[in-house]
Amino acid sequence: MVNLILECIAVLMAILYLVLAAKEDVKCWYAALISSLIYIYIMYQADLFMESILQVFYVLMAIYGWLQWKNIVNTNTVLNIKSWKKLNHFFAIMIVLILSYISGATLEKYTQAALPFLDALTTWGAIITTYMVAKKILENWIYWFVIDSISIYLYISRELYLTAFLFFIYLIIIIFGYRSWIKKLNNY
Repeated sequence: MVNLILECIAVLMAILYLVLAAKEDVKCWYAALISSLIYIYIMYQADLFMESILQVFYVLMAIYGWLQWKNIVNTNTVLNIKSWKKLNHFFAIMIVLILSYISGATLEKYTQAALPFLDALTTWGAIITTYMVAKKILENWIYWFVIDSISIYLYISRELYLTAFLFFIYLIIIIFGYRSWIKKLNNY
């Protein structure tokens, strides 16, 4: 029962994070922080070790994202939405695939991790994509759509049905976030 309550709180904070991020509201990072702190425990309990480590990364990125968006790190510039070149995407995708293979193979050999390769793929994809959000890279929304689609299967397989539902909701919010950011990018 405690896990279900914690999962509900984490899901609500995660939805709030994405809605606020789509609106470019710096308060999104507070919701991300709370959700991630709870999910560290939930993912570890579900034997999704890479996802648990990912949540630690999300805690750090919530702080970094907040600093970026508040212009504390970049005091001389305003952080606007921008788009990456194809070469940036090539390198990002190759990094995700290589690290996923290495991590998945390591988890498969040395742990009892559930679905180690998918766990690693969604984790490394999310790490790169979270960085993209913090830097306001438009295509983060497309990356999230792919990662979250895979994550739905991963969470259902571990009986994390509320979290799987959260990621289904994410797919809908992602479409609106992408459209909102394109509109803002075109207005610069």
